[in-house]
Amino acid sequence: MAASCGRKRSIVAIMFSVFQYVVALPSILWGRQAATVPDYVLSYAPVVWLYSTDAYAPSDIGAQLLHTRPEDNFTIIGNAPNPVTLSNLDALNPLGGTNVYLTSVDDITKNPAWLRGVEPDSTGKTNSATSCAIVVNDHGSGEVDVFYMYFYAYNRGNVVLGQEIGDHVGDWEHNMIRFSNGVPQAIWYSQHNNGEAFTYSCVEKQGQRPVSYSANGSHANYAITGIHDHTIPDLNLPFGVLEDFTDQGKLWDPTLNAYIYSYDVNTHQFTPYDTRYPTNWLYFTGAWGDEQYPTSDPRQKEILGIAFTAKYTNGPTGPEDKQLNRTHVCPSNGDACIVSPILRP
Repeated sequence: MAASCGRKRSIVAIMFSVFQYVVALPSILWGRQAATVPDYVLSYAPVVWLYSTDAYAPSDIGAQLLHTRPEDNFTIIGNAPNPVTLSNLDALNPLGGTNVYLTSVDDITKNPAWLRGVEPDSTGKTNSATSCAIVVNDHGSGEVDVFYMYFYAYNRGNVVLGQEIGDHVGDWEHNMIRFSNGVPQAIWYSQHNNGEAFTYSCVEKQGQRPVSYSANGSHANYAITGIHDHTIPDLNLPFGVLEDFTDQGKLWDPTLNAYIYSYDVNTHQFTPYDTRYPTNWLYFTGAWGDEQYPTSDPRQKEILGIAFTAKYTNGPTGPEDKQLNRTHVCPSNGDACIVSPILRP
């Protein structure tokens, strides 16, 4: 009889343990998936054609920190976190703010391997490299802006009179799609200091996903292949002095290895859709590359002493500086926001 009671107690204990696990399961899953990514965020996400001979592919966002050190005015910040990671990168803000530059520990003129990034495989995935951050800004009333941020470890500039100008460590580019009730309306293509906007209906697509063409070296985003001159600000021409080149080289699907966040414009807070995603790096206000080298640095070159033609320029700021709360599809920079219904350079 005692043995029978013991077995009953064991069965009850097992059932209770199973019950506890079942009850706890939703909270376990919730810890992994804080919220559900809206279907349209991924189903309409752009795919990117990289240029066929571009030596600088998309790069892992976190790996950039392994090959750089924080500097302010070309001086190492001594009391910075060690090591600097995506989880503590924002700790550099009170140590220099926008004057902090994540500076290469290698001589970039030697073209170290980490600058060249990770080429996508046959499926379009950058294996072992998270090269994209997706940020969702819900304006309410069905209007949602989704930013697809692309990261490259190096930007190679355009060639003018035989010299590259505008090279820099670190490169952030992006597309932004404006949705209305889950339906895409328009898409922004970032290019150098500005960019272009088109209606969703007019752009090239693979299935329902819009196509973005990444320019050779500079990674500026365009809606079509060919030559894109950007000598005149906000006016792209089919030829000129500062030319970008796009073609169908390797296809990259940034969503296959991406961090995804929502953004609250009232609190300026980023919330990961998966709690395993690091978040603090998004608040970093400094630059993701070297500070522009002075003319006294033997690596620096200028054409006829003109500062605008410097070979090496400042590294870029990150996603938080890309005007995540826009009135229009285009960023607010004093220029008219033209959403073109036809494709052009």
